[in-house]
Amino acid sequence: MSLVNFSNHREKRDPYHSDEWGVGVTGKPVMFLKRLVSAGVMLVRCLFGEPASPWQKKIGAVRLRKGDVTIDCGANVGEVTRILARRGSIVYAFEPNPEAFRVLRCRFEKTPHVTCIQKAVADRDGSARLYLHEHAAADPVYWSTGSSLLSVKSNIRTDTYVEVELVDLADFIKGLGRRVRLLKMDVEGLEPRILKKLIDEGVIDLIDHAFVETHDDRIPSLKEETDEIRHLIQQKGLRQVDLSWI
Repeated sequence: MSLVNFSNHREKRDPYHSDEWGVGVTGKPVMFLKRLVSAGVMLVRCLFGEPASPWQKKIGAVRLRKGDVTIDCGANVGEVTRILARRGSIVYAFEPNPEAFRVLRCRFEKTPHVTCIQKAVADRDGSARLYLHEHAAADPVYWSTGSSLLSVKSNIRTDTYVEVELVDLADFIKGLGRRVRLLKMDVEGLEPRILKKLIDEGVIDLIDHAFVETHDDRIPSLKEETDEIRHLIQQKGLRQVDLSWI
């Protein structure tokens, strides 16, 4: 690989060395301030950690005790699972994408209170096609978040898919024989029909907090059934269901 000397193009490539900043060609005062700010940011992160994202704040607001049951539907590589596990809860992490699941399983193989399950949550048991993101070939793990059981999703390829097992979430929860303290569900479009079954069969009453992502803003064909779920949640006063996960 050849090395290119950019010293003759410094003013074009680096605005910190430009006279437009009013500090001369060297730009030393600006560079000093930039490094000072950078050091300050690093110090804050060391002392207080990374700023919490909105979804982290939602999870953080839920009081979790050691041994509480939590479920991560659409766990991907386990970012939510990690936080739930750190707080001592028993985690059931569902992820159907084989590339993402490989990372998930490796990440928690030595964490006894995390059970990783390579299945897609649904409103029935069985099998289905999991359509992969249109860019999955370039980086199958990175683009695994875009895979979906819905062929109408705009950013998937209908000719690129894997067969995956389905698990009926309502039946799974009933089979636990315990309350679910927290349920997170981001499964790329199947949320309305899964929620409907949870509500119709009274399983939703076994869940203390349900954080659910909706996709009707990106998949127009989901708008009608998503609106029906919103109405049903409001009608039944299901305050434990939050449809604004992200």
